[in-house]
Amino acid sequence: MSVICEGTLLSPCMMACSRICSRILGLSLGMTALFAAAANMVLLFPNWDVTYLLRGLIGKHAMLGSGLWGGGLMVLTAATLISLMGWRYGCFSKRGPCQSMLIAMLSSGLALLGALICFITSGVALKHGPFCMFHDVSSFNQTQAWKYGYPFKDLPNRNYLYDHSLWNSVCLEPPKAVIWHVSFFSSLLCISFLQIFLVVILFINSFLGLFCSLCEKS
Repeated sequence: MSVICEGTLLSPCMMACSRICSRILGLSLGMTALFAAAANMVLLFPNWDVTYLLRGLIGKHAMLGSGLWGGGLMVLTAATLISLMGWRYGCFSKRGPCQSMLIAMLSSGLALLGALICFITSGVALKHGPFCMFHDVSSFNQTQAWKYGYPFKDLPNRNYLYDHSLWNSVCLEPPKAVIWHVSFFSSLLCISFLQIFLVVILFINSFLGLFCSLCEKS
């Protein structure tokens, strides 16, 4: 390795680029974490109405809060560690390449886990559809015909995501429940996918940073 590295000036330059990349990735992940948390918070207040939350009429996927603690807090924690390493702030300024690599791997793993949890939960939520009041065709008692549940979960031969005629005809409450559900869970799905993509770049950057650090020391 020393033979390869001694005759080139690229190692310090690449090392600096790796640190700059860590700063950018840390900031980007931190921003996506805040957006994920905000999207999940909005899902708890359909049409900006707090009464549904107070009455316990919020879907289980929104209540799970994967955008808050998964794509939000877990990713934000990892993003903070990544940014501190990039800026070599405080105790991170004296870390060796192997220690930095270990911290980067652990931070990336934490961010990846949180993003995957958010991604999977959002995908399942979109598949099941919103939690809303709908007409239960299996009920024979007219006074009990309306109930809360997931009307699109077992809908035969029709996919509500593609059949927009169902969006305003099935759910009675909350108003525009389908649009609200699809809009913000789709946002969470895209945000978590972006987080996964950024973590993959971070893995590559971490390996390059380790290689350049070893070259610099050689």
